[in-house]
Amino acid sequence: MSSFLELKSFYKHINRAPESGESGVGHFNIFRVEDLIVSRDRPATYSRRDFFKVSLVNGHSKIHYADQCIEVTGSALVFTNPMIPYHWERIDEQQSGYVCIFTEAFFSRFAGVKDYPVFQSADAAVINLRAEDALFCNGLFEKMLAELDGDYAFKYDFVRTMLMELVHSAQKMAPAAGQPQVGSNAAERITALFAELLERQFPIELSNQVIRLNAPSAFARQLNIHVNHLNKALKETTGQTTSQLISERIAQEARILLKSTNWTVNEIAWALGFEEPNHFSSFFRNAAGMTPRQFRQASVD
Repeated sequence: MSSFLELKSFYKHINRAPESGESGVGHFNIFRVEDLIVSRDRPATYSRRDFFKVSLVNGHSKIHYADQCIEVTGSALVFTNPMIPYHWERIDEQQSGYVCIFTEAFFSRFAGVKDYPVFQSADAAVINLRAEDALFCNGLFEKMLAELDGDYAFKYDFVRTMLMELVHSAQKMAPAAGQPQVGSNAAERITALFAELLERQFPIELSNQVIRLNAPSAFARQLNIHVNHLNKALKETTGQTTSQLISERIAQEARILLKSTNWTVNEIAWALGFEEPNHFSSFFRNAAGMTPRQFRQASVD
């Protein structure tokens, strides 16, 4: 099972001392990919981190999330959220690019970093770059690195501005796939509100944290509409029923918790709103084709 990777552990992992990049409010640092010393033979782990990361990578890689794998074959920007576990697999021996890490506090002067689509899901977190886009992003990383090594009194404010430009540029290059957009008609508005309520319950961070909305009727009551109205709106905009959307999101979180924590199956069942563990096991078997324990065992084999 994986652990929570703190900044101190990250620096130890790459054989660096965290002596630069402290701004007084939050933390920021930047590295060249080719300078990071990380063994390719290190076993795969899926860990939640206490910092955000933005990477510009050039080379063949695979980024493994708990429930999917995204392949990068050229240049790409990759945004990682502290609460989304992942493992980075290098395919090419030689890789280049940049990695910048920062805490939520460092970014707070602009807005909540978690609110930006690139940090919200794996689907929006990896942006493949055209040659001209890769050149532009490379220039931004070089400017941030140079500024960090300088002695300008307000260099961290300047770095925040460039980091913000990187985030917005990435979001313009690739729309956030799968993110419901608030539109003018009622069905789209209902869908957007439903999605917000659903996602607000995740990720599950503590074993005593329990989701409160796990049935269509509960969402309908929260939205103050009839459950049939909710189901019709979601069917119209997504092609799926309310129950299907809820079940898919709960199953996704179940896979993440089984793979990234050492919680018992009973603890996971309770956190996901199942009062009886056997009901959770039956639900998971229908969703994944195996029991929770079989899935967990297959994940570590």
